Amino acid sequence: MLFDTQHRRIVDYINDLEVANSSHDKAAVGHVLDELVDYTLSHFAFEESLQEEAGYKYAKPHKKVHDLFVRRINDYVERFKLGEDVAGDLHQTLTSWLLNHIRRDDADYVGAVKTNMVGIVNERKKNNDVGWFTRFFK
Repeated sequence: MLFDTQHRRIVDYINDLEVANSSHDKAAVGHVLDELVDYTLSHFAFEESLQEEAGYKYAKPHKKVHDLFVRRINDYVERFKLGEDVAGDLHQTLTSWLLNHIRRDDADYVGAVKTNMVGIVNERKKNNDVGWFTRFFK
């Protein structure tokens, strides 16, 4: 599913940080941070739009969790810009956040979103709309 693909990107960032940290490659850490900022904003916006569309009743608290995480990442960016070595701390934060986010936060809303998406796909099939969205949720 698309969520799993998106979460694998976080695993890639964790792996990239491990390599950068072991080789003391500050430029690589900076690159991961830049990518992570872009990724979290787009991933969270995607999740939040699905939740809103599905009428997920805990969408606002879920958004607050996202906002807190974005602030944490921005804190790492600022600390990195000040010359601090953040790779190890960031690696730990990403690892624990990913596991907790998937297990708790995302697991809570997946059912509501999936039910909504299936309904949309079925409606589009009736109207012979077989675009990428319909194909994706087959």
